[in-house]
Amino acid sequence: MSNAMGTDAEGWRPRARLGSVHLEMAKRRMRRAVSDRSAAGRESPRQELDPPESAAIDESGAPPEGPSQKRPEAGDIAQRIDELIALVGGDPATYESRLVRELMTTALKLIPDGRSTGELKLMTAAVKELRHAYRVFGQYDAPRLTIFGSARTPDDHPDYAAAVDLSRGMAEAGWMVTTGAGHGIMEAGHVGPGREAIFGAAIRLPFTEATNEVIAGDAKLINFRYFFTRKLIFLSQCDAVALFPGGFGTMDEAYETLTLVQTGKASIIPIVLLEGAGGDYWHHWRAFVEDRLLASGLISPDDLHLFYTARDAADAVEHVQTFYRVYHSSRYVGDDLIMRLRSPLTDADVKRLSEEFADLIATGTMTLRGPYEVEKDHLDLPRLAFTHTRHDYGRVRQLIDAINCCPPPA
Repeated sequence: MSNAMGTDAEGWRPRARLGSVHLEMAKRRMRRAVSDRSAAGRESPRQELDPPESAAIDESGAPPEGPSQKRPEAGDIAQRIDELIALVGGDPATYESRLVRELMTTALKLIPDGRSTGELKLMTAAVKELRHAYRVFGQYDAPRLTIFGSARTPDDHPDYAAAVDLSRGMAEAGWMVTTGAGHGIMEAGHVGPGREAIFGAAIRLPFTEATNEVIAGDAKLINFRYFFTRKLIFLSQCDAVALFPGGFGTMDEAYETLTLVQTGKASIIPIVLLEGAGGDYWHHWRAFVEDRLLASGLISPDDLHLFYTARDAADAVEHVQTFYRVYHSSRYVGDDLIMRLRSPLTDADVKRLSEEFADLIATGTMTLRGPYEVEKDHLDLPRLAFTHTRHDYGRVRQLIDAINCCPPPA
């Protein structure tokens, strides 16, 4: 999370509807953030939860290579790759350049591999889409809400009104909103904040209409060829997810979000279920989850803590902001789970949390400390760290809730 998420005393307290004046002030802060970011680099507000030390993979099971094939790892080719990296302004000795070298080496391997034209097109387009998307999102430091929901929802439906209210409330709190840029709930998620505070992640399909009028033609509209790159951006570039009633696509997005968080492949974020007044969509969905999945032992009871059913848009805004009241973000170093905090905890609270959530601790106890030596982000924030069992992420979500209930030290 970035400082744009609210370092002031009121930035993360639950707020009532603020109105158009406050929304315009929020947009001005976003414009300044873009200007500042273009002038100087900043820490990324979104780190991978469990970053690998290297992007290398085990290729021992790959088919044998022909004796005449010259591999890109050869010394003269590797030297030329380093020369190219230096030619575009990179330092071949840095870790980032090493990753680029691995990317270039992997691309060159495709030639002796003899991959088909279709496979080459897919990989090339995917990398290009991701690079472009990261460049677009990278210009903005504001926290981001991703909204999923049906493209078929009419603009006079209560779900549409709830999506407008939610997105407007989040924009008033300084957030930006990302949707699929289509109509229905996606359009409603853009109507609330207005053009300056939104992103669009559109998918090119033969049977769909053009993007909604709010985002059409905007520089923050990204058109994707593939669903998998689009979903990666949806989830890697957000700090909270809101789910509205929808069809197969919405269910796919809902279950992928829950699966990534449940398995520890993505950081825990607020996942909010919301619909318009009088709706029972999520009531029936939860009944299915409890009666079929939980009752059959296919999920654990703690998994139900990974999502929250909001009463209305104001409740959803409050829930998201409360999630970041004290808690900031997480990452692993080895098996140690490091929770960055916006403010320190008292020794008594650390002891209480260690006892209450002892089932999450593999060895030792929880400690309040500074950053680990390998960390490069948000070094000014205190950390709550412990050796994690690497499972039960529903319980980890409960731990975050308990952290956010801790009062600041006197």
